[in-house]
Amino acid sequence: MPRWGRLSLALQFLIAGGIGLLVVMLVVGVWVTSQIRQGVMRNSAATTALYVDSVIAPLLPDMRKSRELDDTVKRALDETLDQGALGKRLASFKLWRRDGTILYAKDTTLIGKVFEPNANLVSAFSGNVVAEYNDLDDDAESRYEKKTVAGPLLEIYNPVREPWSGEVVAVSEFYEVADDFESSLNAALWQSWLVVAGATAAALVLLSGIVFRGSRTIQTQRAALEAKIAELRALLSQNSSLRERVQHASRRATALNERYLRRIGADLHDGPAQLVALAALRMDSPILLDPGASTALREAEIADIHKTLDEAIREIRGICNGLVLPQIETAAVLDILRLAVAEHQRRTGTSVLLTLPKRLREPGPSEKISIYRFVQEGLNNAYRHGKGRDQAVKAAMKGGKLFVEVLDGGPGFDPARSEGLGLAGLRERIESIGGQFETVSGPQGTRLVITLTIEEQS
Repeated sequence: MPRWGRLSLALQFLIAGGIGLLVVMLVVGVWVTSQIRQGVMRNSAATTALYVDSVIAPLLPDMRKSRELDDTVKRALDETLDQGALGKRLASFKLWRRDGTILYAKDTTLIGKVFEPNANLVSAFSGNVVAEYNDLDDDAESRYEKKTVAGPLLEIYNPVREPWSGEVVAVSEFYEVADDFESSLNAALWQSWLVVAGATAAALVLLSGIVFRGSRTIQTQRAALEAKIAELRALLSQNSSLRERVQHASRRATALNERYLRRIGADLHDGPAQLVALAALRMDSPILLDPGASTALREAEIADIHKTLDEAIREIRGICNGLVLPQIETAAVLDILRLAVAEHQRRTGTSVLLTLPKRLREPGPSEKISIYRFVQEGLNNAYRHGKGRDQAVKAAMKGGKLFVEVLDGGPGFDPARSEGLGLAGLRERIESIGGQFETVSGPQGTRLVITLTIEEQS
């Protein structure tokens, strides 16, 4: 059963349907050939019986009154049955009385003997023409035919009727040489078997064609459905993974935002807030409050206050400049890289080696912002932790991917332990747009690399 279940529907139908149609063909063939055999035999027997009856009946006396045949009638029968076409067709002849007495027979030893009437003889006395093909009974009255005839025989029982009443008064039993009958019967049987087999084969081919077509359609649809299911499973797995990444990124983004706010608060508290507080304390200076203080001291104190406030304003602007992006959405990516490097050099007074190709594919606005922030944060770390030593920025395209690198010659750090707030935020930003972020650091310096897939703009 498991092996059967693994077969296709078409093969299952071909095997089961072939066996079923073969059984049906055999049953129908046997029935049809039987009907043909019986019909051919009946028709042949009826024709021969009518012919024999037309020849023999005028020679017979009134069988109701005669209990036996006289010699004249026997000689007439002998002459008729031994000569002409009838003599060639009939191998044997008997004339029966109702009580089983043989009134006449070619085998003269049987005349006058009484035999128990068989079923065929009884049926003939009932008015039926009975025929059997090549099936001689193993009894005493058929021994003559078995000895004298070797070929196939058609045994016929024909009722002899009284002309004026139609009553059966005797039965003539004769054996017709059936050579032509056998060939005709075999031809009819072979033709019937060929017709039944051809019809069965045509039905099997037609039904198999329909089933095979349907099976191919089912297999095609099953394969497509399995492919869709596999694709759906992959999409569900991918969606699940993306959902987990989004949730993780959302939690990290929330934590990073809080850290950014704390850092901005710390920068404001430790820088501008301290300077403003210092200026406020100097506003209460005894020099300013004392009416007798000299003008020079008062002006010097006021100048110091202005200097402190200017320094606070400068630091506030510096913090704001770090938070506010320039207009880079519409700028080319090469111009964005030059802008980020130039701003860093202006702010820190250090030099940066910039290596750019002649042309780069233009990314989208999100990628441009991420590139600017990456270079800005990378150079800030190079200045802060690497003392601005051997700062460099490189960009290149390879295989549809944009590579941007920020390098320095500082002492390096362990990325697994001390990735700062800025780098963690950059990693989240780059990975959120489908890019890759890589940090390589050691005693010889630090190398930060981002990889972005850039589609060709049409």
